[in-house]
Amino acid sequence: MTLHARVAAARQRLRDAGIPPDEADLDARLLAEHLLGWDAARFFTDSGDAEPAGFAPRYEALVARREAREPIAYITGLQQFWDLSFEVSPAVLIPRPESELIVEAALEAVPAREPRTIADICTGSGCLAVAIARERPNARLVATDISDAALDIARRNAARHGVGARIRLVPPDLFDKVAGPFDVIVSNPPYVPARDRDTLPPEVRDHEPAAALFAGDDGLEVVRRMLPQLPPRLKPGATAMFEIGFGQADAVEQLISATPGLRIVAVRRDLRGIPRTAVARRT
Repeated sequence: MTLHARVAAARQRLRDAGIPPDEADLDARLLAEHLLGWDAARFFTDSGDAEPAGFAPRYEALVARREAREPIAYITGLQQFWDLSFEVSPAVLIPRPESELIVEAALEAVPAREPRTIADICTGSGCLAVAIARERPNARLVATDISDAALDIARRNAARHGVGARIRLVPPDLFDKVAGPFDVIVSNPPYVPARDRDTLPPEVRDHEPAAALFAGDDGLEVVRRMLPQLPPRLKPGATAMFEIGFGQADAVEQLISATPGLRIVAVRRDLRGIPRTAVARRT
């Protein structure tokens, strides 16, 4: 069988499993490229050739995992974010494009050549801290997560991208043992309402870590605990930015406005116009 025929059959299996056609087609190819160590250009050039010896059983095993709706990032162990490749596992959330809004907002608040101190709360894979550290070589960062397994992955990602010496990883819950003050605080906290669990795609609901997803019935439990801790850990005039969920913008603005020492600066929207990142400043 040719590689093309094998991948075509996998595409149909993934479609039949309920994966949207465009995603199924891409995933079938990406799994083949992952096993072969090829890029897309080589696949399109050489996929008419016969499949290599031993390829079929290994490929079919990966396709079966995706067919069971395991995220492809967990199958390959890698996810792209901010043009960087990050190690991921079921111990951490898979970095998503909308979280790049936090990086953009942080970089606007941090001059390129000036030393700055930055905290990343609920760091997970470390994608925010690592991306910011790569873009701001004079910045020093503290990244926290309650999960030791997540911190191990974040540590490896920091080393992978050459910024491990500038990121201190610590295991408190939110700001425990993190004093500051900081020039910038970023966070992608849990914010999915527990009541929405059954509406999530199986890739998210059944595979990503629940502790990093859900935050009480309305999704704002962690935000409510985090906001009062921000002012004493921000320098005067410094900013904090964190991701929010669909439909939470108004409630988050009210929570920020009701927090002594904070005021809302902006709510940034993603490419679909959905409010995704809240930016607050210490008054």
